[in-house]
Amino acid sequence: MAETLSKVSKVVLITGCSSGIGRATALRLASNGHRVVATARKASDLAELEAAGCDVLALDVTDEASMVAAVRTVEAKYGAVGVLVNNAGYSQSGAIEAVPLDRVRRQFETNVFGLVRLTQLVLPGMRRQGFGRVINLSSMGGKLTFPGGGYYHATKHAVEAISDALRFEVQGFGIKVVLIEPGLIRTGFSEAAVGSMGANTTDDVYGEFHEAVAKATKESYETGPLARMAGTPDDVAAAIERAITATTPRARYTVSASATVLLTQRKLLSDRVWDWFLGTNFPVPGAAEKRRAART
Repeated sequence: MAETLSKVSKVVLITGCSSGIGRATALRLASNGHRVVATARKASDLAELEAAGCDVLALDVTDEASMVAAVRTVEAKYGAVGVLVNNAGYSQSGAIEAVPLDRVRRQFETNVFGLVRLTQLVLPGMRRQGFGRVINLSSMGGKLTFPGGGYYHATKHAVEAISDALRFEVQGFGIKVVLIEPGLIRTGFSEAAVGSMGANTTDDVYGEFHEAVAKATKESYETGPLARMAGTPDDVAAAIERAITATTPRARYTVSASATVLLTQRKLLSDRVWDWFLGTNFPVPGAAEKRRAART
């Protein structure tokens, strides 16, 4: 029998809790009295969260059986997943031509298809109880694009579109859908993005470009002007908690000054001017070779 304190389950299921935003969100919500089910691919990575009062489960968002088992476990205990926080995801960098397609597929499996499938699995329970919240972690990168990050941005653009459609489709069942759009957040995100470029196959055509992307990414998070406007995982966790507890949550919550500044800038600039702005921070692949050829 489901162990619920009321007829409506508000238990929060969070993906990707082994570190960063997922971990901070689980800790914040548990400390504030929310019933939390924290998940990661390895439940052994969640000992700290279990000690903090969270239920912990193994959940791999690229594995159908794992997702089904996790949802069934939560529903057996609590009746339904009351709040789903789709946090699991990662970034990789590299020119569109350079990133092997199998790596592109893996990123979409985690960032998009896993999010969609897990949402599909929890919605019937939410509909039965007439209440639910789906909180999707997007990014300022769901509304703008930086060179070298095309595939990551594509996944977040997809999350934005899916969330906008879903918000309309499920509102009549008492279910709210919310997008969280962080800007620069001080986690291991930049290291993962930069580290991924080593596996690209380019024959050095994009070598200079990839070096510049790695340098710009590292500086943005650590030493550049935007680093001073970066947020923390707990800033994102606070926004997620507001989305969960608000009677009428906003459709989107932007997190960090960097997101506010860059999203405003992108909105105001034409495509041509935005491309010029990017050109002040990144070399244009092939341009140097063209200049050298013109001089000979």
